Amino acid sequence: MSASMLSVTFVTAHQTVWEGEASYVRVPAADGSMGLLPNMAPVLAALQPGIVEITRADGSQFAMQVTGGFVSVDHSTVKVVVDEANELTAA
Repeated sequence: MSASMLSVTFVTAHQTVWEGEASYVRVPAADGSMGLLPNMAPVLAALQPGIVEITRADGSQFAMQVTGGFVSVDHSTVKVVVDEANELTAA
């Protein structure tokens, strides 16, 4: 993994939705929208229903409507765990 990329795992209770490298992730945190970048300090946050946006390493983007869950960030490793996710744009 490049130092300028996030290693992202995005899962529901039933499946892995997406796994790969991303340059940016935005999540609907319970206290407002949260942008995630590489080399962040560790964070654990509850997610409210909303849209998760991911910018892949190649610059392409996709978005998923989620029903709630949590996000865990440890420097450049991001884990998004949600109850349900529905694709809004092509993954």
